[in-house]
Amino acid sequence: MAVEVRSQSAFATAQRRFDAAADVIGLSEDQRLLLREIKRELVVHFPVKLDNGRVRVFTGYRVHHNISRGPAKGGLRYQAGLNLDTVRALAMLMTWKCSVVSLPYGGAKGGVDVDPRALSTNELEHMTRRFATEIALLIGPERDIPAPDLGTDAQTMAWIMDTISMHSGHSVTASVTGKPVDVGGSEGRHEAAGRGVTYLTLEALKYLHIEDETPTVAVQGFGKVGSATARLLTEAGLRVVAVSDSKGAVHNPKGLDLEALEEHRQVRGGVSGFKKAEDIDNQDLLGLPVTVLVPAATENQITEANADRVRARLITEAANAALSPEADRLLNDRGVFLVPDILANSGGVIASYFEWVQDLQAFFWEEEEVNTKLHHIITRAFYDVLHTSVNKRVDMRTAAYVIAVQRVANATTVRGIYP
Repeated sequence: MAVEVRSQSAFATAQRRFDAAADVIGLSEDQRLLLREIKRELVVHFPVKLDNGRVRVFTGYRVHHNISRGPAKGGLRYQAGLNLDTVRALAMLMTWKCSVVSLPYGGAKGGVDVDPRALSTNELEHMTRRFATEIALLIGPERDIPAPDLGTDAQTMAWIMDTISMHSGHSVTASVTGKPVDVGGSEGRHEAAGRGVTYLTLEALKYLHIEDETPTVAVQGFGKVGSATARLLTEAGLRVVAVSDSKGAVHNPKGLDLEALEEHRQVRGGVSGFKKAEDIDNQDLLGLPVTVLVPAATENQITEANADRVRARLITEAANAALSPEADRLLNDRGVFLVPDILANSGGVIASYFEWVQDLQAFFWEEEEVNTKLHHIITRAFYDVLHTSVNKRVDMRTAAYVIAVQRVANATTVRGIYP
């Protein structure tokens, strides 16, 4: 029974995409065996005393996929229903994401099965500190550097950094990234993921020679990444006509007033009901006749079941695994250009790398320098992937994986097998 579940799992999908790249590269059987499996995984069950005096036991995870190119890097998410299979898949994605943009990291992921909105701030802090203690045997600047993900933020990272520091007897700022600037965080980190999505969307539009007077954009997921992307694309001259969150979506073909929409969301708790736009269904957003679609929500939003509804000419996959493999094939056959997730949302980990470097040196950069370096790294990676796609006659996702897998395979081969 367990085998059947795994065959339909997120990790099985991640392995399937690895296998496609391995076939193009011609990896040996030994290399495949090493790279398609997880290096280590830690599952912890830990108690936390709630505000009402009751004790609740939480389940948390930290997974390392591969660390041949450097210490493990990857986010921690707080998400109800989070399981080991999902964390495995995301850890593998992080390996390829770091590799495709040439960062000296391996891939990791972790988190806790919890809805953070159901906890008070006090409970959230106690749970975070206890979880950090449980996984502390893996964490450290030279071993594993967590960062924020779904349901976590800069404050979460500050609590983890402080917990690790208390155990060490001195401040270990480089133990996590995505921290507040006051405790070793980097300027520009908060918007880096959205800024990376923006840079790549503009480069892809340039490559495609799209001659729309004002390209239109629909953003699925108006969270940290989606909202930053929407604002930055608007500043770049594009017209954001639709956005959505978990509760609904809004559409205005003349363009959304994002500042007013943000104020509305703060008051109403969601984008629905915004007076300067029409409420639409989340699925309808995916089928709007826009130039650019940015799925920035969660996994498996565009699948075989709804891929035929997509009318965008360019998809910048800001969320991890937003497209299923079947959707990839269908959209590629129709000529829809894709900037795949491991490249599209790498802005966050690139800025995390900058933060880690600054912490290790105790020398910090201005935001302009962070943004300039981010633009250089992510744009260079885009053209590396594009050239591979053209030269090997494969789609953009396969091209990104080919580059990433080859680099990790090279590092793994050169290092050899111990002892």
